[in-house]
Amino acid sequence: MHSASILVVEDDRDLHRLVATYLRKEGYAVDGAYTGQEALVRARSGSYHLVVLDLMLPDIDGFAVLRDIREASTVPVIILSAKGEEWDKVMGLGIGADDYLTKPFRIAELIARVKAQLRRYLVLNAPASAPPRVMRYGDLELHLDTYEVRVGGKAKPLTAKEYALLKLFLEHPGRVFTKAQLFERVWKEPYLGDDNTVMVHIRRLRAKIEPNPSQPQYIQTVWGIGYKLGGGRNTEWT
Repeated sequence: MHSASILVVEDDRDLHRLVATYLRKEGYAVDGAYTGQEALVRARSGSYHLVVLDLMLPDIDGFAVLRDIREASTVPVIILSAKGEEWDKVMGLGIGADDYLTKPFRIAELIARVKAQLRRYLVLNAPASAPPRVMRYGDLELHLDTYEVRVGGKAKPLTAKEYALLKLFLEHPGRVFTKAQLFERVWKEPYLGDDNTVMVHIRRLRAKIEPNPSQPQYIQTVWGIGYKLGGGRNTEWT
């Protein structure tokens, strides 16, 4: 049995029951919410390892629920929505979702994505069994055992994808990564030519770690190619 706890936010009761049933068969503890307001109450009071979130809720827009979750937590959020337009996907990922699945969907695919997100999140948040390992680059610190990022000593909460991007850059200072390489390394899926997903996450990451996001000193753009971490120094490990 898994120890992970999942919040399913879906107003379609038949679909809600289906998703919850299959998640419980996988051994997960599942709580449910049928409205945005109920989702906010549960998300604020509960300790969840993952949230499955519908966007078209009867009272509060799902995007608003996502923003509220992101203000207080880095818990993985998988959007499950009938809104399949590219703008909706970019909007959801830009606000802080970790994955986006369009209805109708195959339950096996949802379960696979849930497992992938939980695997990353639970590993990154596993209790440290050894002295903390820290990657440092200038004023930037990434704590590998506590999933913590600090800039100038101040904590900067990141989503799982933002953390994975930053860790990849720190592991290869000065190396230029194309958008395709970043997508395949971080999302672990084939790159299909959609630059928006990577660009949105890079923009969010910069907004959190850069003193001046419009003139980034850490995540720099290499025009026509991709992105790199600064230049002129190596990452220090302690």
